[in-house]
Amino acid sequence: MFVHGLGGSSLDWTRLMDLLRDLLDAVAPDLPGFGYSPPPQPARYTLSGYSKLIEQLIEQTYPDTSVHLLGNSMGGTISTLVAAHRPELVRTLTLISPALPELRPLRSAVPVGLLAVPGVGLRTARKLHSVPAEQRLRMLLNLCFGDPAAVPADWREAAIAEVRRRSELPYAPAVLVASTRGLIGHYLPRRNGLWKQAARVSAPTLLVYGGRDKLVNPRMASRAVRTYPNARLVVLPNSGHVAQLEYPEAVARAFRQLHVTSRTPIR
Repeated sequence: MFVHGLGGSSLDWTRLMDLLRDLLDAVAPDLPGFGYSPPPQPARYTLSGYSKLIEQLIEQTYPDTSVHLLGNSMGGTISTLVAAHRPELVRTLTLISPALPELRPLRSAVPVGLLAVPGVGLRTARKLHSVPAEQRLRMLLNLCFGDPAAVPADWREAAIAEVRRRSELPYAPAVLVASTRGLIGHYLPRRNGLWKQAARVSAPTLLVYGGRDKLVNPRMASRAVRTYPNARLVVLPNSGHVAQLEYPEAVARAFRQLHVTSRTPIR
């Protein structure tokens, strides 16, 4: 089960899924309001709500077995909550640049956080929504990739088509703002904070961080590997925020090695 991040879709996983097709019966859902999934009714965009949806999807799709759960960015946070709350559903956990609270966020990540500010966020999202698809994709690549020039042409074309399609959806700006608020809301100190949830995860965990990540500070990798009880760490020095797209071969190798050393059968 592959879970995309904020502003993403199942398209974010196509390259990695292709490399693992000999091992996995894979599902990559579009979260409500993203990709081809319509907004939820009523419109609620919380990490808890997303995690419950993933739990239900696992139970419905694979009722007789646990799954290998992979998440990127906000999808990594959602996957962490699933693994912490429903350990019987998760066989292994792979997190690529998981969005976990930082005391000092990267300066380059501040504009994303502004989307959560009342009034400002929706105006910003609507303005971004009106930017031509090619320009918006360039902005996205510069923010999320360590080397935007290395993006494969076929994926770039598919991404532009997806941006154009999203531009025609009137609800897209509101979904982006509400989901950002839901994510940032979990960053606030609370009794059951995200780091506490990470410490509850029992599944073998692979953590993948990019050395050129502009959204999640690579320095958070050391805290993450200390917090997840059964974790191993892979740092890709030249990768940005979406290693599964930039270095899918390296991520696939690390995923396979996780199961070899953890002696966890794949099916």
